[in-house]
Amino acid sequence: MCRYSVYTVVLLLFLLGFISKHHSKSTNPSKLLDLSAQSFRQILQSSRTCFVYFGKHVNPGIEAFLEQLEMSAHALEDYGIMVGKLNCSVEEEEPYCSREEVMKKAHLFRGAEVLRSFDVDTVFDVNAIVSHVLFSVLFNEVRYVHTPAELLAVERAARGTRDVVMGHIQVLGLPEHRALMEAAFVYGTKYQFVQTTGAPLLKHMGVADPASVPARLWFLHCSGVTHRSEPCPHTLMRKPLTTINIHTFLQLMEAPLLVEASVDPEEVNVVFSHLNVPVLFLFAQSETMQLDRDTAQSVARRLRGEVGVVLIHRDNLGVKTALKYNAVYQLPQEEVRYLSLKNTDEVVNLFREQLVQKTQGEEEEEADEDEGDEDQWSSLDVLDDEVAESVYRDRGLTLDTDSLSELTDQTFSTAVTQSRLMVVLFYLKWDAVSMAFLQSYLEVAEALEGVGGVELGSVDCGEWTVICRDQNITSFPSVLLYHSTHPPQRYRGMLGTTSLHRFLLLSQVPSPVFLSSSAEVLSFLEGDLYNTHSTLTPIRVLGLYLPTDTDVLVFEEAAQSLRGEIILGLFVHEEAQRWADEHSVMLPALLVSRGSGIQPEAHSLSSSSSSTSSTSSTSQDLISQIQRFTLDPFPELGVENLPGYVEVGKPLLVLFVGGEESVEVLQSLEEMRKAQSTGHLHSSLPCWIHLGRTPAGRSVLESYLGFVPPLPALVLSQLNTGGEVFHFPPERPLLAAEIIQWLQRVQNGQEPPAGMISDEAWGPPVPFYNFLSVMDEEAPGYAAQRSHKTKPGAKRGSERGAEHNSPQTSPQTSPQPPPHTEL
Repeated sequence: MCRYSVYTVVLLLFLLGFISKHHSKSTNPSKLLDLSAQSFRQILQSSRTCFVYFGKHVNPGIEAFLEQLEMSAHALEDYGIMVGKLNCSVEEEEPYCSREEVMKKAHLFRGAEVLRSFDVDTVFDVNAIVSHVLFSVLFNEVRYVHTPAELLAVERAARGTRDVVMGHIQVLGLPEHRALMEAAFVYGTKYQFVQTTGAPLLKHMGVADPASVPARLWFLHCSGVTHRSEPCPHTLMRKPLTTINIHTFLQLMEAPLLVEASVDPEEVNVVFSHLNVPVLFLFAQSETMQLDRDTAQSVARRLRGEVGVVLIHRDNLGVKTALKYNAVYQLPQEEVRYLSLKNTDEVVNLFREQLVQKTQGEEEEEADEDEGDEDQWSSLDVLDDEVAESVYRDRGLTLDTDSLSELTDQTFSTAVTQSRLMVVLFYLKWDAVSMAFLQSYLEVAEALEGVGGVELGSVDCGEWTVICRDQNITSFPSVLLYHSTHPPQRYRGMLGTTSLHRFLLLSQVPSPVFLSSSAEVLSFLEGDLYNTHSTLTPIRVLGLYLPTDTDVLVFEEAAQSLRGEIILGLFVHEEAQRWADEHSVMLPALLVSRGSGIQPEAHSLSSSSSSTSSTSSTSQDLISQIQRFTLDPFPELGVENLPGYVEVGKPLLVLFVGGEESVEVLQSLEEMRKAQSTGHLHSSLPCWIHLGRTPAGRSVLESYLGFVPPLPALVLSQLNTGGEVFHFPPERPLLAAEIIQWLQRVQNGQEPPAGMISDEAWGPPVPFYNFLSVMDEEAPGYAAQRSHKTKPGAKRGSERGAEHNSPQTSPQTSPQPPPHTEL
């Protein structure tokens, strides 16, 4: 609560300054500087920001402009910007007094640099002056966007890091523009501000008639979004764009979505009351606490930015509100009012009507349209799957599938047999994951349009079930690659654009690449052979075999299975013995090259080949070995590669570094590499996470320790041995010797754990809906009478289940439906 109290104090100070500024203009001395040539040059040398008008004589039009200029001087003083005028009739200042446009131009300076020049007709009053000057000063902080694509680019850059505030202004220079720029000046370091004047963005935000819409403001909640394909949820500010309303709205966005209390509504003191906004009180009982909380959160989301929502725990002794009331609301400066409502829609409609009555200039059509938008968003609030929610939100978007071949039972066989490489997506239109991945699949198809030999198609398994049955498709979505000379290959990577695109490009390389001489082996290991694919992966694996080795076919089978993941070469020759001798290994062997100029790593396969009994099992073992050998010895962990390193089974020694590539970060990474080179870290897996590129790492670090320590931070996470987490003491220098000594103390039990990894199951974010209970509520016994015809054993089992789910239910009585939420 302290945090929001501070915000309240800041807001009160701002409002007091705002009011006093307007009430004391007549008594305050003029802030408009009457400059001479010398004082003007001193300002240029001081590097301060100054807005200057150069004039010669005064006519009625210029006199009116000077009055507005003087008013703007009072306003811009709050932002550290000086405003002045220089009379060119008294003192010439080159080159501004000698230009033809003198008296028609005003100039904004930052030191000696002219940031921008304005026509006097453009900065016609105090609002236009303040808005244009602040917009020029904040030019690099406030993004000006025209199209939905530009806004999506801003969202993409802000995801996981900061929220976005977007204002739509019909005409620049109006009071609404000034209010937006003043808010950007105050909150610009906290939020990414975006300004637009175009109608296309209004349609993108769901406004049906952009021509009739006044200035508006949206808050895009991007800081909590991490997936690149997930849009940022947004909240519309329904009040007019004034400085006070914007500041209040942003404070509401910072306030908790739902506040819980254990006293009567009259005694609740929350941040909403100090922000002069309506407050809604809902009630919860212990029997239905989770359902009541979910309902309150759903209402809070629908009314976010307009109303503060408080959930009262009715079971507390301090709550005396009668049971017949299930909702209470309080308008600013008024007493609380008690109500009995049937559902959440009644609650929302009540507040919408109150707000419409108290807000001037809001049209009924806009209110109905916005209510419809909020109803759509409210349905998303209760979806228990983020992918399904994303697909539902984008259900109105039409996908352009021209770049795909939509295959049928008539065209499938021809397509997969006549193409050198045919990639086929098997999906279901009603499956959320399929439809989410279909967007990425289309992006890959567009990116590969200029690549020869690769064709992409799709099969709707809901329509062409025979095709999917014949291809043994048991999960959706599935991607199969049909090579002209090999059996179909299943794509096992991440369901994203980048991963699939990289996989398909690498699939064009033969696997394995057959090498016939030592010169070709050297070219392969150095990356000269298939050098265009070196940017996709610098790692290459070479199999060394003698012509008499019987396991060559095993390697070929493993290479075909790994096609698209790793570039593999095969050298079956007498000279393979010389390569093995140079690297001190026995044949058969693998050479792993990590790039040009880096000594290849050598691994002997003799032990593994002799211990296996069948070709298939040996092939799978060889695939596992190749995947293990190609792992980075000191990897940067991300969402895509994390599973592969967790499968190694070692404790993770993770170095968390900040978003900036500072000298301290580089030094800490180098010290980790030094410690690894000593061989003392073999019992753990050294790795690092860049919180700038992987923002989810901050949540991981906080879940490990309960807080985010100063970065860089070194943590040992023992996932497989009890879940203990150890934190390298931040007061000790992060040096190789210190790291080794600390790990030794951890192994000896001399370091206490800093935290534990909880072993909690991941369930859906909302409880399952008990339809049978609802049926029993409407017609008692209706659902129960359809479940009594069971065998005796089954009956006893159901009784045991009832006892487990409801401890107060006795075996002799039929289970009663749980109490329902008050709304």
